[in-house]
Amino acid sequence: MRLDRNIFHDAVTALRRNLLTILLISATAFPAVAQDTLNDAFDRLAQSEGEGWRNAESDILREWSRSGSPAMDVLLQRGEAALDMGDIPAAVGHLTALTDHAPDFAAGFHARAAAYAAAGQFGPALADLARTLQLEPRHFAALTQLGVMLEEMGQDDRALAAYRESLKIHPHQQEAIDGAARLERKRLGTDI
Repeated sequence: MRLDRNIFHDAVTALRRNLLTILLISATAFPAVAQDTLNDAFDRLAQSEGEGWRNAESDILREWSRSGSPAMDVLLQRGEAALDMGDIPAAVGHLTALTDHAPDFAAGFHARAAAYAAAGQFGPALADLARTLQLEPRHFAALTQLGVMLEEMGQDDRALAAYRESLKIHPHQQEAIDGAARLERKRLGTDI
């Protein structure tokens, strides 16, 4: 009987070790695969010919919206839905809960920046955009949003720089294209 317990214990210990190894390999392998996929999407996004950039943009936005936690994804969805409905306090509430619980999830900070900007709270919005860009330096939507806010604040040179940086990553963004063109015309004194 004692021999059977030792065999059982050894088998369970080996199984735990194997599961831990599998989990560790999975945890390190899947982000690399996701990162490779994301890098490929950014390469396709920057292509000037064809319409493949639209699919790349969708792939990037879809990847950015995944926190890795269903609960955090629900908070993002609720925050964005509240923002779409114009319920800024609810949006900020959901998105603050998200950023508190997922401080490395760039989409949470980006969405909350949009909510703060909609409320006219540019200080917190700028801080959230800075955090978004710290977490994902290629976040073209955050750069464009930064350009819009800086332009509204009358900081045209900085806004133009943000638009240009955004366009280096995603040269097809109409809002960034329009913003950069508008500020370049203004610089030349040809703004109508």
